[in-house]
Amino acid sequence: MLDRDGFRPNVGIILLNQRNQVFWGKRIRTHSWQFPQGGIDRGETPEQAMFRELHEEVGLRPEHVRIVARTRDWLRYEVPERFIRRDARGYYRGQKQIWFLLQLTGHDWDLNLRATNHPEFDAWRWNDYWVPLDVVVEFKRGVYEMALTELSRFVPRNDPRNRYLRSNARTRDGEMHESEHAPTETLQVSVTTTTVVSYHSPLRMMQEMELPPGASFDPDPGNAGRDPRQNG
Repeated sequence: MLDRDGFRPNVGIILLNQRNQVFWGKRIRTHSWQFPQGGIDRGETPEQAMFRELHEEVGLRPEHVRIVARTRDWLRYEVPERFIRRDARGYYRGQKQIWFLLQLTGHDWDLNLRATNHPEFDAWRWNDYWVPLDVVVEFKRGVYEMALTELSRFVPRNDPRNRYLRSNARTRDGEMHESEHAPTETLQVSVTTTTVVSYHSPLRMMQEMELPPGASFDPDPGNAGRDPRQNG
């Protein structure tokens, strides 16, 4: 099914895991890598074609993913004449694609490259979002760059802040206090009933803090000499 300009309607799929890495598949019996993609059959919507191709190429079903975004318009690439069947030359020019950004809600073991008798990939891996375009067949690189760029603003933001284990430090009465407003999520540890010390590292605090005479960082004298991070 070609449009009047000779482009076949097609879908492309960028599949994210929970770390915002993308599914990267090696085309069977080649050294090139690519995203899942496939043609839209007559009567199909782009979304229907996407779910069909998702299962045929990587074995996933709708319940394994969540649609995050899609490109607003068709992205086109032309196929060099040497890759076009002789009987199609003069009619077929290439692909026009709607790209979907999906979030994997299932597990790695749900992926199956042998879901059909005509596999597209013989290997796969998770890759950083900005994939190395030099391993993509040359005439697709421009579309890949456009799709990745347009959809990048919809990539879920992972929380970049470091979170300390709440068991790293305790106050004298055994209750832990966490600063709600400190930009680096420092912890507040009560050393005495009237003194509060903010710190970024329990070890650094113990090295730099001067305790009052007879005071101990660990409220349990039986733990003297133990690493406070081992306290329950």
